[in-house]
Formats: sequence, structure tokens, C-alpha cells
Amino acid sequence: MNMKKSFKNMRKSTRRSFITYGFVIIAFIILQIMNGMGMLSFSLQGMLVPICAYVVMAVSLNLTVGILGELSLGHAGFMSVGAFTGVTAAMALQTAIPFAPLRLAVGMAVGAVFAAVVGFLIGIPVLRLKGDYLAIVTLAFGEIIKTIFTNLYVGVDQNGLHIRLLKNLSDLAEDGTMIVRGPMGMGGVAKISTFTAGFVLVMISLVVVFNLVNSRAGRAIMSIRDNRIAAESIGLHVTKYKMMAFVVSASLAGAAGALFAMNYSTIVASKFDFNTSILVLVFVVLGGLGNMLGSIIAAALLTILPEALRSFADYRMLVYAIVLILVMLATNNPTLRAWIDQLQKAVTGKRKKEAA
Repeated sequence: MNMKKSFKNMRKSTRRSFITYGFVIIAFIILQIMNGMGMLSFSLQGMLVPICAYVVMAVSLNLTVGILGELSLGHAGFMSVGAFTGVTAAMALQTAIPFAPLRLAVGMAVGAVFAAVVGFLIGIPVLRLKGDYLAIVTLAFGEIIKTIFTNLYVGVDQNGLHIRLLKNLSDLAEDGTMIVRGPMGMGGVAKISTFTAGFVLVMISLVVVFNLVNSRAGRAIMSIRDNRIAAESIGLHVTKYKMMAFVVSASLAGAAGALFAMNYSTIVASKFDFNTSILVLVFVVLGGLGNMLGSIIAAALLTILPEALRSFADYRMLVYAIVLILVMLATNNPTLRAWIDQLQKAVTGKRKKEAA
């Protein structure tokens, strides 16, 4: 009873955070039990890690779009930075760190750091822009990053790591190994990503985002979103707080990219194109701007939906698009929203009467 009262007395933002944590933990436990009992199909088992990666991508982009209020169309670029740098680190450390989970953790950490650095460098010119201009420039940077990785060659031998752009590595030692092969991407990647690692990354992402949002810096970021001129008038350093949200978002996307890449034996730069950025943006918009739980649910459902519609054969993507349009129309319908609000108020009022 005391726990119930204390939960009700929590701030709305804190209560929402705990509900999101609880939802993710319960979903993880249920899926683990179902997987242990053989209730999950082979295709769904293979989608568990990508779902976790896309959930982290959706949560991180929601920090930029929903909390900061800036439209970014190049989020897949940070994912690709994390994927390529994280896998490169994991492959280079294969002998030094034979324990796969630790190597995966190191790879995700390296991917997060490099993505944060790239986010910082991109944020210097980009975050001085706003609106459509910022969206167009982030789109351009995403395509630039994809092009760089398409023309990048990385190899490792007894002399260390070799990196070249636009030129193949033909002078590696006999024991050397090509890690990145330009347009052919990365082959022979050890598939060490696990659903448990994905769950841990999702929880870390939620903790980071919720703590930032509920902090003094988070309130400053939201005040900039609501009224930039008023925020500047009270002395807030607008660029500093925008950069903080942008770099954290990029860092989480980098970690998600490393997790995603190490779930496949081959990874190419074209996987992280404009379409991927738009897909993640759809997760955010469908789940609700600033609503992390909604982003999680939307990312999971929209990742599973194309596979669930496979029985429609050639028409499955058409059905997917139609379902997506109908859901977007329904969730943004004022009448439906008013009905849902009335239902929530009726349920809340009934509970209060029962408690009294």
C-alpha cells in the first residue's frame, strides 16, 4: 500500500520513466521465456537484436527531435559510424580479447565514442541552423558519411592497423586481414551480438536519456525547444545545450550501430542510407514526439510488421505502407485522441473513488 502511494506521489516524469523501465524489463523476461520454450519462430529470433538496435535508435533520435525540437535526417550516419568503427575494434581485438561479450561491449563503447566525436564535429556548423536548413544539412552529412565508408579500406596485420580512402590495400603482410573492403563492406564479421546485450543497451539508453531529460540541463533543452528567444534572454547558452543533446543522441546511435552490425556476418555502408534515417524518424513520429515508451513500441512493431506480412508476398510492402498510413491517421485524429483522454479520465476517476 505504501509503495502504491509513493508511486502515485512521484513526479509525472519520474513515474513515466519507471513505467517505461518496467515495460522493457517485462517484455525482455516474457521473450526470454518464450524463446526458452521454443515458442518463437526462427525468423523472429533473428529479429530480436535488430529490434533492440532500432529501439535505441528511436529513443536517441527522439532526444533530438522530440526533446530538443530539431529535425535530423541523417541519424543513420551516426549508426554507420558506430557500426564500422565498433566492428573494426572488435575484429582487431579478437586475439587480445577472446571473450565475446567483453569484445562486444568494447566494440559498442568504441562505436559510441566515435559517433559522439562525429556528432560533435557535425554539430559545430549544423546546430547554428534551424528548421528546414538543419534538416537538409543533416541529410547531406548522413550521405557524406555513407559515401566515405563506401570508399574506405581498412586492414590489420603484424604492423598494425592500415586505413586508406579510395585506394585498395595491396601491401598487407601475409598474415594480414582486410576488415573494410570499400563498396563490399565488411565480411567475415563474428556474430557476437545477443538479445541480452541488446536489452542492456536499451536500458542504458533509457537511463541516460531520462536522467538527461529530468535534469537541469534537460529542462534547459526543453525551454530552448519551446522558445529559443526567451531561453537566450535568461542567459541560457543555446548552442551548448543543443550540442549536449545532439552528441548524446549520436553516441547512443553509434552504440546501436555496433550492436546491429555484429549481428550479421556482412555489413555494407548502403544499409545505413537515407531510407534508414526516415524509418527511424517514422518510429519517433508514430510513437509520439518526446514519448520514449511510444518510440519503443513503434520501433518493435514496425520492425516485426514486414515479416508478419510476408504471407502477402509481393504486396507485403504495399500492405505495410497502408497499415502505417492508417495508424498515423488514427493516432493524430483529434476525435480519437479526445475519446482516449476521456477514457483515461474515466478510468482514473474510478480508481480514485475505489481508493477513497
